[in-house]
Amino acid sequence: MTEPTPPAQQTAPTDETEPATVNVSEPWTRAYWARRFEASVERVEEAVRTVGDDPARVAAHLGKPWPFDKTGIV
Repeated sequence: MTEPTPPAQQTAPTDETEPATVNVSEPWTRAYWARRFEASVERVEEAVRTVGDDPARVAAHLGKPWPFDKTGIV
């Protein structure tokens, strides 16, 4: 499993409400990121295991741009 991204290397949030890390430790956070990236929970969890919790790296692994302004969140 990949270690979490050190704070100094984390991608800055795009605004004050955007999380700085992809947290998949709780059901509601997994659902949030799956909707955010328009990907299955399983794909998001696999991306975090592979590249860590940095949103830009997770997005790149999923083939999504970051910041990703067209989210599945309505």
